[in-house]
Amino acid sequence: MKEQNYQICKRCIMDTTDPEIRFDENGICNHCKQYDKLAKERLFTGEVGKQKLNELVSEIKASGTNKEYDCVVGVSGGVDSTFVVYKLKELGLRPLAVHLDNGWNSELSTRNLEMALKKFNVDLYTYVIDWEEFRDLQLSFLKSGISNAEIPTDHGILAFLLHAAAQRNIKYVIRGNNHATEGILPVAWGHDAWDLKFLQSIHKKFGHIKLKTFPQISLWQRFYYTYVKKIELVSILDYLPYNKKEAIEILEKEIGWRPYGGKHCESIYTRFFQSYIIIKRFNFDKRKAHLSALICSGQITREQALEEMKRGPYPTEEAMKEDREYVIKKLGLTEEEFEKLMSLPRKTFRDYPSNYCLMKILRIIFRVLNKLKITTFIKKL
Repeated sequence: MKEQNYQICKRCIMDTTDPEIRFDENGICNHCKQYDKLAKERLFTGEVGKQKLNELVSEIKASGTNKEYDCVVGVSGGVDSTFVVYKLKELGLRPLAVHLDNGWNSELSTRNLEMALKKFNVDLYTYVIDWEEFRDLQLSFLKSGISNAEIPTDHGILAFLLHAAAQRNIKYVIRGNNHATEGILPVAWGHDAWDLKFLQSIHKKFGHIKLKTFPQISLWQRFYYTYVKKIELVSILDYLPYNKKEAIEILEKEIGWRPYGGKHCESIYTRFFQSYIIIKRFNFDKRKAHLSALICSGQITREQALEEMKRGPYPTEEAMKEDREYVIKKLGLTEEEFEKLMSLPRKTFRDYPSNYCLMKILRIIFRVLNKLKITTFIKKL
């Protein structure tokens, strides 16, 4: 791909560190336009939002009749998932909190999670991944040269959530992801975590330990869970006027929740990967995408985002060094081995077998099926 001259969007702060970014004649990037387009489809505000939320809550409650829980909610200790638990209880729902422990939880995330679930009286189901399996899988992704080495964690969480719901015949899986604060992420910076073929192809090429216990889910299993078992993935924050700063203030007041200083920084590995490895090895900073989504949702100004980017991804050099030493040691690497990994050629998901083309087709099919489901529902009214 031909290298672009540096350019930054005049509305958000996405720039040509995304090699596939495009700008219109006014200097507005494609991410802003895509954000606005999907916001109209996915975000429900005002009276419409209240009505849709009430309908959704009624459906969830009805599906949970005579069951111990009426929904499963994924929790990490982060602000989004913790606020979701707070709202679910406020709405009178009976969630089972599900947590995938991949061995990288910070002490603060454990504390935040424990306090939240105790305060809101929510049961917790935790699955601890076999460390040797997961370590080998993470190293496989670091060796692969792709920029999204968090796919193992993301895939494991998705698989575990759906498996947990299916085992208990629970029809709703609630997630903390939302369009308002997460609606921008370049395709060139990663690949879809649902793609099991991609995950397995990376591990087959670079891994050494068979994945016997790691949670996995194929596209066909997802189809089965969605259209046969009738399990729905719900981003409930899209039905609310979700503001991250206000959510943090509520959680601090209600449970003494403490912030981590960055998005997804409740995980030590994620914090180090996003704040060090990606920047040093791949020359982009995911904060640009996170802050750009907040700009597009009106939660911060472009000037505030630019000011935030002037600060380093770590609060101090010492904090970075502590994480670096911890991660290298936990992965069983030497300094020399880690530096060798950092200097390997950069790759993209297109360099490995994947279901990328199939997933594009399936998304179209899913959209049609979802519209048909809505149409059928309307005809029944």
